[in-house]
Amino acid sequence: MKHTTTPADLAQAIASGDRRALARAITLVESGRADHRVQALDLIEALPRDRQALRIGLSGTPGVGKSTFIEAFGLMLTAQGLRVAVLAVDPSSARTGGSILGDKTRMEHLSRDPAAFIRPSPSQTHLGGVARRSREAVALCEAAGFDVVLIETVGVGQSETMVAEMCDLFILLLAPAGGDELQGVKRGIMEIADLILVNKADGELKAQATRTCADYAGALRLLRRRPQDPADFPKALTVSALDQTGLDAAWTEMSALAAWRRDHGVLAARRAEQARHWFGEEVRGQMLDRLRADPRIAAALVRLDAEVAQGLTSPARAAARIVALLDGPA
Repeated sequence: MKHTTTPADLAQAIASGDRRALARAITLVESGRADHRVQALDLIEALPRDRQALRIGLSGTPGVGKSTFIEAFGLMLTAQGLRVAVLAVDPSSARTGGSILGDKTRMEHLSRDPAAFIRPSPSQTHLGGVARRSREAVALCEAAGFDVVLIETVGVGQSETMVAEMCDLFILLLAPAGGDELQGVKRGIMEIADLILVNKADGELKAQATRTCADYAGALRLLRRRPQDPADFPKALTVSALDQTGLDAAWTEMSALAAWRRDHGVLAARRAEQARHWFGEEVRGQMLDRLRADPRIAAALVRLDAEVAQGLTSPARAAARIVALLDGPA
């Protein structure tokens, strides 16, 4: 492999399908070093702009079988001649920053498929378990020529909302459950889901999965339909990653919705809105980084953080004091 020395060289290697270059590039955009960040920005700018993948966000509670589903689903897609990238965001330890990064182990067969690329990424304790640079990793996979990019979340907190801001379709994977469990599903998650898939519709759970699917379908009908989508979306289906049934039907529905949105300009508008969202997030993030880089302000942050924790000052007053420091010494 040609040794890449500049972001432009790395971008060219990615565009040519060099998997090692892609892996190295994702490591670069995930790095917290300032010099790496400069290189990462140059790299993103140098990527080809004429390639687009279908970005699919996938969430679900732990134990629902996300990894098993992704492997079966990914293998089905590669068998159809599609190239599939999986960005599996692993939970990081809030104390040490370490993560398990076990998705390649759980997706053993897919990881050996030459048409697939799996990249586990530590969440780095960012809100919702979604890595801050996951959206840039998506752009890198698109530039590498992948047709479908699956973004798996850890399925906790605000991760679903954050992933919805970087994907074209959002899929919620659920397990067969009774009425009490249905009541526990947050309305907000239901409202952003384009497709609900009830997994484990096999063996003794098949009948229960069918009933659960009907329950969710009824719940979806009670929600206000999104005017930008066809009348029959969102919808619920049953699948079995173990028996590999229902996967074709799920892909047909995903493809149909994506095509409808593309033909009606919804997909382009959605991506434009997402770009504006992440612009705002980047401004906020970079401003906070600049504040922390100033020794005077960094010291004030530590001091005021302690005062807020002790109830000596309000969060709003403390924030106002930090902003006031931007005008000069207090």
